[in-house]
Amino acid sequence: MNAGPAPLLEAEGLVKRFPARDGGGPVQAVSDVSLKVWRGETLGIVGESGSGKSTLARLLLRLIEADEGSIRFAGAELRKLDTQALRAMRRDMQIVFQDPYASLDPRMTIGDIVAEPLDIHRLGQRPERRSKVLECLRLVGLGPEAAQRYPHEFSGGQRQRIGIARAIVLEPKLVILDEPVSALDVSIQSQILNLLLELKQRLRLSYIFISHDLSVVEHVSDRVAVMYLGRIVEAAPAVPLFDRPLHPYTEALISAIPGHPQGTARIVLKGDPPSPQNPPAGCHFHPRCHKAFARCEVEVPRERIVADAGGARGVACHLY
Repeated sequence: MNAGPAPLLEAEGLVKRFPARDGGGPVQAVSDVSLKVWRGETLGIVGESGSGKSTLARLLLRLIEADEGSIRFAGAELRKLDTQALRAMRRDMQIVFQDPYASLDPRMTIGDIVAEPLDIHRLGQRPERRSKVLECLRLVGLGPEAAQRYPHEFSGGQRQRIGIARAIVLEPKLVILDEPVSALDVSIQSQILNLLLELKQRLRLSYIFISHDLSVVEHVSDRVAVMYLGRIVEAAPAVPLFDRPLHPYTEALISAIPGHPQGTARIVLKGDPPSPQNPPAGCHFHPRCHKAFARCEVEVPRERIVADAGGARGVACHLY
């Protein structure tokens, strides 16, 4: 879905290593990741726990610094911006975290929490800020009385609505949603997802939606990138990816969705994901792959562009 002449966000060759706690070799959390996000679309990023999804989100916002690679947002190279320029750019880039309670200061009223980004960027006078806060609370389904209350007085779903209000108060272009519904009851998840879809249309937002739940990603995404052990192994428009996954890892994940219309027999992966501190040689997925062959054990697969009826897709697998 290329809704503009250039991507809103483009990352190339991102690498992030963390020192190991045991003093051994570095943990390769993100390895040579490239992606694009177009204006007005939702890019879903999916993978098992430990695949590097949340680390990637923080790299894209420069909440942590990449070791290698490029991040361009609205044409500007984020990694070259100084602190002041980066702060100004962050008006257009916001994040909603997984835990709606941990991300809200329990000592602040909801009104102050939502107004905090306006205070940081010194936008508007106090009456204008209050009006903006109340408008954002209304957009996420909370009344004006919520502004005078504290986080502990709200349910988990309501706290996530507050987190969303804080993210949209600056009228950003891009919102990164890091597992925004995984901590919520199933009955509340659909309400929050529908709210996010409504806000996307109303405010003309672009999203990066991170989740380990493929059924949720399928519901909200225009395109999907599948991560495994720090790498993107497949990226494609959502419909063809879920209808006909190419990478064996994607195929296994989709086969585990209860009642998925693709109808693939359940593919049970062998064992647990390996440690990013000591990944396997060759294709990182080969020890668990039901289609692995000799080449997979020694050679890292590079992304190949595969023509598809639903649009070109990238897949990093020796089968193609």
